[in-house]
Amino acid sequence: MSALTRTVTVPALAEGRSDGHVGQVRQFSGLIARELLKTFRNPWVIAITLVQPFMWLAFFGGMMSGLPTSELDTFLLHAPPGTSYLAFLLPGVLSTGMLSVGMFGAMSSIQDKRFGFMKRILITPTSKATVYLAKALGSAMRGLVQIPVMLCAAAAFGVRLQGSPLGWAAWVAGLVCLGLGFSAFFLAITATSTDWQTPGVIANFITMPLMFASGAMFPTSIYPGWMRSIADVNPVGYSAQLSRSVLTFGQFSGSDALYLGYLALFAATMIVLGTFLASRYLKAE
Repeated sequence: MSALTRTVTVPALAEGRSDGHVGQVRQFSGLIARELLKTFRNPWVIAITLVQPFMWLAFFGGMMSGLPTSELDTFLLHAPPGTSYLAFLLPGVLSTGMLSVGMFGAMSSIQDKRFGFMKRILITPTSKATVYLAKALGSAMRGLVQIPVMLCAAAAFGVRLQGSPLGWAAWVAGLVCLGLGFSAFFLAITATSTDWQTPGVIANFITMPLMFASGAMFPTSIYPGWMRSIADVNPVGYSAQLSRSVLTFGQFSGSDALYLGYLALFAATMIVLGTFLASRYLKAE
């Protein structure tokens, strides 16, 4: 009997070890599918994700577009002559919109803890890192829903979009990196929390300075020195500059490739740091 046990259990354990990576990939895929289903089954989440950036474009852009074109040319500084403020604002709004996707992901994680899903998933062979990465990617993908809506809204407002296929691919990749980075950041901060208020408080604390000290709404050349210091390291600003180069100026240059590299580095840093923290401190309740 003991010999039979050894012949059965030892290969089984070896098979479990060899298939461990494949198992995590499958579990990751299942969790990603769950995140997407949760998003598209909730009309309120979709509505808020779509309407919020559109409201920025409609109200904030509409307010500033009343200025004479000659003053806008001076005010926008580096924009080509005749560029409307809506054309200047659109890339910035798309970038700042990725700030909120991480907050939604963190709130979804807390909801999973409060309703017991996190406890059930963590007693399975699924690793904490797999759960964390699926949440981060699911949040970033949710933010991409707003892109086609914003482009349609811009066309409705008369904004003429520029750019080559390569530039557009780089622009979307930059938004993905930005969304991944902030999703990973928010989820890492709330890894040990079950408090509904935590993501909102943190988001309100960091969103305003990152949004206004980024160059997304106004050119950084009119900022005071301390705000320019923030803009120099602000990933939202790099995303806005990359988006503006592609959509408004119709170009993708070497400096834009550096912007994309900075966003990729930001996303990679947040993911590595967040995965480490989640692996050690992620709690089910």
